[in-house]
Amino acid sequence: MAARNVLQQQNRGEAVPGALKQKNMAGAQGRNRKALGDIGNMVTVRGGVERGKAKALPQVSRPITRSFCAQLLANAQAAAENQKKSMVVNADGPIVANGALPVKVARKPAQKKAATTVKTKPEVIEISPDTVEQVKENKQKKKACVDSSMKKSTTLTSTLTARSKAACGLSHKPKVQIVDIDATDVNNELAVLEYVEDIYTFYKIAESESRIHDYMDSQPEVSEKMRAILIDWLIEVHHKFELNQETLYLTINIVDRYLAAATTSRRELQLVGISAMLIASKYEEIWAPEVNDFVCISDRAYSHEQILSMEKRILGQLEWYLTVPTPYVFLVRFIKAAVSDVQANVAVLNSCNVTSMENMVYFLAELGVMNYATNSYCSSMIAASAVYVARHTLQCNPFWNETLKLHTGFSESQLLGCAKLLVNYHKEAPEHKLKVIYRKYSSPSRGAVALNSPAISLLASHE
Repeated sequence: MAARNVLQQQNRGEAVPGALKQKNMAGAQGRNRKALGDIGNMVTVRGGVERGKAKALPQVSRPITRSFCAQLLANAQAAAENQKKSMVVNADGPIVANGALPVKVARKPAQKKAATTVKTKPEVIEISPDTVEQVKENKQKKKACVDSSMKKSTTLTSTLTARSKAACGLSHKPKVQIVDIDATDVNNELAVLEYVEDIYTFYKIAESESRIHDYMDSQPEVSEKMRAILIDWLIEVHHKFELNQETLYLTINIVDRYLAAATTSRRELQLVGISAMLIASKYEEIWAPEVNDFVCISDRAYSHEQILSMEKRILGQLEWYLTVPTPYVFLVRFIKAAVSDVQANVAVLNSCNVTSMENMVYFLAELGVMNYATNSYCSSMIAASAVYVARHTLQCNPFWNETLKLHTGFSESQLLGCAKLLVNYHKEAPEHKLKVIYRKYSSPSRGAVALNSPAISLLASHE
């Protein structure tokens, strides 16, 4: 009954005797009593002000009942589960997520407070993996923007480089086009496209090793004129026997290498030529001429035994080394590069066609190998110069392009010396005493390329 009267008086706002005293006692007990600290009114949070120590929550002013205690326990368990699954952000500690790296959070400056400070509950932020990925994407976008801005910004070096190119006329220089000369032989297994570049690289190295030195001073009975007569006659024999081009160039190579190694009399000079062609025919031809054929073609000046004996002497002197890069192996490759732009360009002159180009190149090359002066140049340069002069003679513009420069390895200035010799030989051919090559390439079957006017303009060029 007394309790009911007290409640009625409190509801009416009247003062209850002794109420103030009880309130003060309750406050003193709340400050000293910590009996309920073990049932949930104290929550330990990781990453507090001091790491490893518990931080007390604000005390509750309502009465502690059984239901309220159960609610506090449930909240404490939920908070513990949230700590395991989420990332806790506090003033001093880092962000820790499941399987993620620590991310530093900027710390806000502490505000000055009055003497009486109110402790607040730590803020809990849940960061999912999607949020971490979004942060990374934003960083990458910012970095890309910075890089693009740096690229767009012009520096003093780039400005000066651009001005230098413009002054030299390099800024508007057209792109150099190189024709793929092997594109038509993709399905041709005999073209060995996988190895063709390596093969010609080897030829370039090998030609310097087998290069013929000046031997005319060591031959007392043989002169340059006599050699030219022999080569002119061998070209006629080669044409009558209808042998391959490879055989002719290998024959001339064998003759020069033997004369450079052994002294030969004037009487045996033609015998050397016959035996050299016999060796070359056996090396290059499927059906090589017989020894009796060479006896007859020489008007029986030499016997069967003499030809075989000289053949043995030549092979011994050359140590059976017959695989050498003659001008012909380079001519095949260089002609292929020379006609590539002719085939692609339909607006070229009628005189500048594939057949005419091939015949003109072979005509100039044979004129070159017949004369001893061209021995001072390597085989690849003789072949490249023949192509260069042929393009001038047939008016195939441009006379030299990047495709030819790539495959021959020579520039125009490097070819001028040998090219002038070939132009002079072409100029003198109609009036020369040795007319076998001129008559051969004046026939319609060879396109009558020898009748073309020589490229006199090259003689006025300076190296």
